[in-house]
Formats: sequence, structure tokens, C-alpha cells
Amino acid sequence: MGTDFLTQKVIGCAIEVHKTLGPGLLESSYEQCLMYELNQAGIIAKNQVVLPIAYKNVAIDANYRLDILLPGKLIVELKAVDTLLPIHTAQ
Repeated sequence: MGTDFLTQKVIGCAIEVHKTLGPGLLESSYEQCLMYELNQAGIIAKNQVVLPIAYKNVAIDANYRLDILLPGKLIVELKAVDTLLPIHTAQ
């Protein structure tokens, strides 16, 4: 599955979740529902994957987590906010 096609499928799943749930819930709610939609679409994904930081050639768990990872293909960072701020882009 090509990256562009995969990205379109993930966005479609995310739109379905938002259409069904609407705004105002916690990110964790959208995350679990998106995982369900991805599973239903046959897309293999993992959620809350540990992302260590590299510090002096050592991998350190600094409590960074990827919301959803499609291994070797795509990282999905969920946001449940009214407006995206520069800090969201940094994340």
C-alpha cells in the first residue's frame, strides 16, 4: 500500500470518527475509535508507542508517545483542539 493511498485511507477513517462522535471529546476517545476504524479497514496500527529520545548515544524514555503508528509507514498525531497552535506543530 503506497504512502499517499495509506494517508488517504487514514484521513478517511479519521473523518468517519469525527462525523460519528462530533467535537468536544478527549483525544483518547478519538484515538480508540480511530484504532477501531483502522482495524476495520484492514490497516495494522499500534497506539501509544514509546518514542525514546537519543541522549549521548543512549535511548531514554522521556514519556514521549506516538499516538498511532503504522509501523514503517506513518505516524498519526491526534489533536482535539479548537485551533492548532505552533506548539502542536512542534509535537
